[in-house]
Amino acid sequence: MSALAPLLLVAGAAAAQDHSHHAAPARPPAQAPAADPHAGHAVPAPTQTADPHAGHTMPASSPASDPHAGHAMPAQSDPHAGHDMGGHSVGGPPDVPTSADDEGRPRQPPLPPAALSGPAHAADAIWGADRMARARDVLKRENGDMRATAVIIDRLEAGFGDGEESWTWDVAGWTGGDINRFWWKSEGEGDFDGEAEGEVQALYSRAISPFWDVQAGVRQDFRGDGEDPTHLVLGLQGLAPYWWEVDAAAFLSTEGDLTARVEAEYDQRITQRLILQPRLEVEASASDVPELGLGSGFTHVEAGVRLRYEIAKEFAPYVGVEWSRELGDTADFTRAAGGEPEHTRFVIGLKAWF
Repeated sequence: MSALAPLLLVAGAAAAQDHSHHAAPARPPAQAPAADPHAGHAVPAPTQTADPHAGHTMPASSPASDPHAGHAMPAQSDPHAGHDMGGHSVGGPPDVPTSADDEGRPRQPPLPPAALSGPAHAADAIWGADRMARARDVLKRENGDMRATAVIIDRLEAGFGDGEESWTWDVAGWTGGDINRFWWKSEGEGDFDGEAEGEVQALYSRAISPFWDVQAGVRQDFRGDGEDPTHLVLGLQGLAPYWWEVDAAAFLSTEGDLTARVEAEYDQRITQRLILQPRLEVEASASDVPELGLGSGFTHVEAGVRLRYEIAKEFAPYVGVEWSRELGDTADFTRAAGGEPEHTRFVIGLKAWF
């Protein structure tokens, strides 16, 4: 028995080992969650999306980020900042120096008394009053008070039409300054047989505005039939709107006959040298003047157009056409004398001045 005891102990140990490999536990342990790939790494507990600016010192900002943060900015940018606006708001009247009495201009302080205590012309104190007075007279004459003279040949032409040939002149001239001038004018017509009739005027002219002169003087007619009346003249000459050159005058003869005439012409520039000029003339009489062949009312009308070429500003030949007609009782007087009250003619002539 004592010899079998060790054999029994070895057999029991082998049986116990065999049961440890094949016997399942009574209750399996709770299954662990899936393996974490980050196991073994120190990861902070995620509570929300990671902040890309974590670790940076950022200023507290409740609204959207301000692009000007960190810059000293004024409360509101004023485009007029730094400018003196004269006490006016942006929408107020501008500071325009138009007149001392303009309400839109700041009031200027009065001049100090010492500013007006010296001579009227400061140069008098250096060069002497007499010497400077002569210098001022020269300055006045050379800048606005000059005397000048001009001769104007407005029309010097020959006309052909109705089987008749004639020639016409219309010339004028003046001498003087900008305000006061002496004018002379002459116009008339004749035929190539030597007969002619016309007039000459001598006038004092005074400017009453930048574009208008009042003229007064005398007119002497030359008719060739012994009837050569003299007239007093009162006229207006100048530049009307739309660049019409106007010459209007009333004539009172020594016989008490009152007549009037208005001439108007306009230069339509086609090129720098080619100019088309329409022209209109109207005459009237306050009463019948049988010895002059005039009836009361409108007596005569002329309308024409001339095309001139300026070889130079002072020299321009032209061609054109002109229509004329006697009106009213004047036409009757013309027919009674054996004439025709209406004419159309072609003209060729010259316009010049010097």
